[in-house]
Amino acid sequence: MSLRRFASRFLLLSVGATPLLACGSDDEPPPPPPPGAFGSSCNPEQSVCKTGLVCAEAAEGGHRCYEELILRGMVEDAADGGPVEAARVMAVDEEGAPVTDVAETDAEGHYELAVPAPRASDGAPASAKFTLRAAAQDYQAFPNGPRVALPIDARDAVAEADRFVVESALTTIDLIPLPEGDRSAITGSIRALDGHADAPIGGLLVVANGDDGAVSGLSDKDGSFEIFNVPAGEHELKAYGAGIQIESKSVTVGTKPLEGVELHELDEATTTVSGSVQLVNAPGGSATSVILVVEDTFDAAAVRGEAPRGLRAPKSGAPNVTGSFMIAGVPSGKYVVLAAYENDGLVRDPDTAIAGTDIVHIEITADETTKTLDQSFKVTAALATVSPGADAPEAVTAKPDLVWKDDSSEDGYDLRVFDALGNEVWQSLGLPPGKGSANVSVPYAGPLEPGMYYQFRVVSWRQPGKGDPSPISTTEDLRGVFFLPAD
Repeated sequence: MSLRRFASRFLLLSVGATPLLACGSDDEPPPPPPPGAFGSSCNPEQSVCKTGLVCAEAAEGGHRCYEELILRGMVEDAADGGPVEAARVMAVDEEGAPVTDVAETDAEGHYELAVPAPRASDGAPASAKFTLRAAAQDYQAFPNGPRVALPIDARDAVAEADRFVVESALTTIDLIPLPEGDRSAITGSIRALDGHADAPIGGLLVVANGDDGAVSGLSDKDGSFEIFNVPAGEHELKAYGAGIQIESKSVTVGTKPLEGVELHELDEATTTVSGSVQLVNAPGGSATSVILVVEDTFDAAAVRGEAPRGLRAPKSGAPNVTGSFMIAGVPSGKYVVLAAYENDGLVRDPDTAIAGTDIVHIEITADETTKTLDQSFKVTAALATVSPGADAPEAVTAKPDLVWKDDSSEDGYDLRVFDALGNEVWQSLGLPPGKGSANVSVPYAGPLEPGMYYQFRVVSWRQPGKGDPSPISTTEDLRGVFFLPAD
């Protein structure tokens, strides 16, 4: 039902109530709508809403039957703009937990996802934010590396015939094609312990680690998962997410997909990881975040990896870490601890000659209830990215100038460019200082393939006494991303 139809219904009810008001019944509330009708009370566990309506949280409290909220979009090949069929698309909340099952794209690349959201009194979606995840065979999953998923606000929904729809640039997903190669897949499910109906089996990062590296996928609300682009051979399967322990399982993958794999919840406690950061040479009011990345997925050259749902301090929301931090519910496994990885104006101090600047690797075992890191992380102000990609991935029409804000105390810069697959594709090292200029600009002379995403990273350094250069700062991990759209 559209907003216009709802308003008409309300007007008719008001007109129909006029005789009762004339009889002195103005204190009587209007009769409630019949069960299952628009606006009627409902139980989200046992919804009786009529076809086309869903049981949604109401602004005045409780739940009522309202029209569906749909995310509608398509998945495209980033290289040629063509549709990607049979891609798996899922919506997750601000903590990374799935709020939908998986939608599979059709032959035209289209998908629709019904998502939950609190409703205003007229049934219109109120505040709720989602991000999208997408994966397909022979494509890099999204989001990945510096390609982050931007939030979609339910309040942007438009009323259509008997539903609300969000369809925008944010619901169109470009997937980057992988180089040619033989790839298989693994499908399966996460199984909760008996009696653990509320176990958090959705949104788990399921990693298949083999001789040729690691690939991963996400479980949906019901715990089902599919991992694309798995090389044939022996793999160790493990699932990660806050608040749950999942068994590891050895599997053999052939040229045909391996199906029906089950990973079971373990009756084991998780671990709380704690530590601290030191903010040095940071603007007043600065705060950061800390994440745990699964070590098997970590790329040391590009300094990026896969962070499981909930393994972040703070667990959700804006960065707020200024000293000590704590990450609860960490399952057993090996992790890389990354501070200031997100866009918060801060970066890990790049001077590895100073304590607190090394990349930290930890191993969590099931018998540990707590683990305290024995060193703090030194975090400093970032070298500001100007263009391209200051705030989000930016489309370019030709090889751009790479521009960053001058670091007034530097003796030089090292500039590197990585593609979305983590390969370093171009560099310009030993650049002179930009004394007297607000910004430093260098023409990019590396590859620029349609549909590929690139990121430039800059390190500023000092060279006291003409000795070995000592790094001062870097640009942020998720900025400086640019791409040439497909024709």
